[in-house]
Amino acid sequence: MTRPLGRRRLRAILVVIVAAALSVLAAPVASAIPAPGTPLTPEPAPIWSGLDVRDYSGPIPDRDGALIADRPLDPRLSLREAARAYRVVYATTDARGRRAISTGAVFVPRGQAPVGGWPVMAWAHGTVGMGDDCAPSAQVRSESDAAYLNHWLTRGFVITATDYTGMGTPGLLGYLNGVESAHSVADSVRAVHQLPIPLSRRWVAVGHSEGAGAALNTARRADEFTAGAGLDYRGVVATGAPANIESALVLGGPQFPPLTLPRALNGYVLYILAGFRDARPDLRIDSLLTPLGRRLADLAGITCGTQLRPYARDLDLRTLFTHPLSSIPNIYGALRSYLGTPDNGYREPIFLAQGLLDVNVPAPSALSLAAQLTANRQPLELRVYPGADHPGVLVAARPDADRFLDRVLGR
Repeated sequence: MTRPLGRRRLRAILVVIVAAALSVLAAPVASAIPAPGTPLTPEPAPIWSGLDVRDYSGPIPDRDGALIADRPLDPRLSLREAARAYRVVYATTDARGRRAISTGAVFVPRGQAPVGGWPVMAWAHGTVGMGDDCAPSAQVRSESDAAYLNHWLTRGFVITATDYTGMGTPGLLGYLNGVESAHSVADSVRAVHQLPIPLSRRWVAVGHSEGAGAALNTARRADEFTAGAGLDYRGVVATGAPANIESALVLGGPQFPPLTLPRALNGYVLYILAGFRDARPDLRIDSLLTPLGRRLADLAGITCGTQLRPYARDLDLRTLFTHPLSSIPNIYGALRSYLGTPDNGYREPIFLAQGLLDVNVPAPSALSLAAQLTANRQPLELRVYPGADHPGVLVAARPDADRFLDRVLGR
């Protein structure tokens, strides 16, 4: 009989796995960060569909998921397979446990609803930045996201697509914060049931990249966050999932190896620093950062992905820190609480898909989570696609995800 791995032993193994993955992906340092005052790359202007709540100061209901406002989504932002679409604002809870609002889009499929109503898919989007103007419900979807969501519309799902709290709403996005993102996703399901759409009680969570972490956190907390709403959560699909990042982040500091990571990974570090220091002001993260580190974390919190790219490219992470993150007592526990992906406590099935050519969220991240879930006897279905990269796994996994969702929904 195989003995389950102890927590300390498993954590040590994860550190080795993540460090090995980073060493393979890294390259020699050759930093050329744009100087202060360098103009940012222009981004498409947001389209708010008559519902701009960046400076919202109105009342927020005490009940999470309470629908505050809705408007027809601007046709330029809708999806090909949607019969109609909405932009919504609803009540939720932020990373510090405060009352907050979130925005999102809702897409309704063509045709007549089945008996009992359309099942709901809560879509959790991948990284697009942290600035208000990046909110997906105010921008044209990328081709890969649009194709993916159009597929699910043809499969008969009403899609509720949160922007996450802090994107297009007051406050800062808690990037990769598990509890905040789970609230945004689960509360969007509560909110969509207040629209004039014939809906089933059944719902699933689906996410990619940043959104895969959000979807998994939602799955773990689905019963808690939708208690009393009369909903029937059935399962989660997570592709390119970030996990065990805290095991690598604790190595952050001026002692970090003299290597640069791929641009996307450097960008994720900046987003995490921006969100983590906002959620945990008591830890005084700024006191560990150099002037450059503070400047780039500030920039990460207000920009979209393409705008941050020149600053993340060839970034030497050592230059962000004056002292190691490990100088903060129990920094691992603090990071785990902020962005950890749950490895137990799931009630319904998990579909976890990973492309082996993924350099944005390297395979050891999701595969280490799979090992933990298996050790903890969670209801996991793992699929690995050797020829798929980060966006490619959405296409590669789609037939298997189809079968998985049909099964958990009893279709």
